[in-house]
Amino acid sequence: MREVLLELREDKSHLYFPDKCIGCATCVAACPKGELVIGSVGAVARGLIDKDFIEKRCQACVFCGMCAKACPTGALAIRKVEEKEGAKEGSEEDGESYLHRAISPTVVDDKCVHCGLCADVCPQGCITVTDRELAQDGSLRVEGKTVIDQELCVHCGWCEAVCPANAITVSKPFSGTFFRDENVCQACRTCVDTCPCNALFNRDWGPGEIVEKVTHSLTSVLKTDRKACLGCGNCVIVCPVNALSDPYLAAGHLNELDNKPLLEVENGAIVVVDQELCGSCATCSLICPAEAIWLERREVV
Repeated sequence: MREVLLELREDKSHLYFPDKCIGCATCVAACPKGELVIGSVGAVARGLIDKDFIEKRCQACVFCGMCAKACPTGALAIRKVEEKEGAKEGSEEDGESYLHRAISPTVVDDKCVHCGLCADVCPQGCITVTDRELAQDGSLRVEGKTVIDQELCVHCGWCEAVCPANAITVSKPFSGTFFRDENVCQACRTCVDTCPCNALFNRDWGPGEIVEKVTHSLTSVLKTDRKACLGCGNCVIVCPVNALSDPYLAAGHLNELDNKPLLEVENGAIVVVDQELCGSCATCSLICPAEAIWLERREVV
């Protein structure tokens, strides 16, 4: 994992791990000396600027370790450097993130069917599925290994949301209620671009119309193309709403259950049974081989 040396002073080094950073600026708020600066988060997240989220002034830092203690993902650390036989070896001090150590690791249990959807949606690319093969007991189960790199995981919860077997458990670093001051907001889109759950968006507006600068919503609308649909039923099986209603359906038994809460194949094409039950996880669109189902943003009236 890439590490950046922010500052070296006597027997201590201040380290930054960009791959773990989510640009939340908790460290900036926690620093009592104002030493840390967070840059253009939106532009960095979108890849428009090739730089890291965090920079350090290196003027008044006292190596208190508050930034590392407050970091929810363990992207900052204070390391003690010791001279041994001419080589420098580092050991982590108490400056390691308290929050990061307190958060339970993202785990996969025995219910996992190794479908790979979690790996497809992981924004950090920290999930891999290997050794996939059909079980030799005639059950048509898929055996394999689903491995999560805990050093890279930022606990965003995408994998848990799309898992059709409810086999992944994620402990998120933050919980609370979203709040935004309309008078202060500059509509810069930083929150929109960096939100790991796509819960924020900018509404379209017409001339002279006054709308919210940033809209908070987890709702989208499922759109389908019945002509393009192959009727394979993959989306019906992997849909978390359907899967939670009956594990038998999640195991692939498409036609043996009459009632599906969200998606169903009727007359050879997909239909949306109840739009209001959709959690906007996009699992259906990820697995569709014909691009016959997708999500569109629901306008808030």
